[in-house]
Amino acid sequence: MTAKAFTRPLMYLILALLSILFLIPVYVVIVTSLKPLDEVTLAKMWALPTHIDFSSYAEAFSKLAPNFWNSVYLVIPATILSAFLGSLNGYVLSKWRFKGADWIFTAVLFGMFIPYQSILIPLIRFLSHIGLYNTIPGLILVHVVYGIPITTLMFRNFYASIPMEMIESAQIDGAGIFKIYRHIMIPLSLLGLVVVGIWQFTNIWNEFLFAVTITTTDQHPIMVALQNLSGSQIVQWNVQMAGAIIAALPTLLVYIFLGKFFVRGMLAGSVKG
Repeated sequence: MTAKAFTRPLMYLILALLSILFLIPVYVVIVTSLKPLDEVTLAKMWALPTHIDFSSYAEAFSKLAPNFWNSVYLVIPATILSAFLGSLNGYVLSKWRFKGADWIFTAVLFGMFIPYQSILIPLIRFLSHIGLYNTIPGLILVHVVYGIPITTLMFRNFYASIPMEMIESAQIDGAGIFKIYRHIMIPLSLLGLVVVGIWQFTNIWNEFLFAVTITTTDQHPIMVALQNLSGSQIVQWNVQMAGAIIAALPTLLVYIFLGKFFVRGMLAGSVKG
């Protein structure tokens, strides 16, 4: 028996065990969400429900529905705007070299390393001054600004793989900077847009700190409302778990339907840069 024939089954066994270990919390969440409240105990944590009860999902959705739509109104424009601005920045910084471009790129990337906590007080004061505190547009602005560094980096690396000869040929034909961007760069960067879109969608949907500090109850996104769902006296764990599944469903669906494009786009953007 060769070493390769022994190593492959062992590797699959290890991966299977790790997958089971990873899926144990998912199993507990799903099973608990389908149980009536009187069956939700530590003694019966691993047991399947005696009968499937979807009332916890109805109750969780009725409480989370306004906040769910707050997250939708937040994540869609914030993702589109941050991806668009990052695409423009990456295009200019990778294909239209100018004096000081590297310094500007470094300064943009510096924004990735600024901790959220360090700017909360001046951020809240600024949003209050411009009238965007406790509003979804205020949260959109924050996520767009904080998303520009990472989207710029991802698009710059992606555009670096596009031959410069294409840009030069378009210039010879009389195309300007924006015409080249619209007719050449955008069609060639659809995979990059998918990668950045999934990345931003996931980060913004799951973000908690800005959401809990910048907005109050009626404007809270779903992740903050999910935390408040537990209540203060008795925790209805079946409702809490159902709410967690509802909150995680959009990002899960995004990765199910677009996951293969995400992997392709990441590999395409890693050729150069």
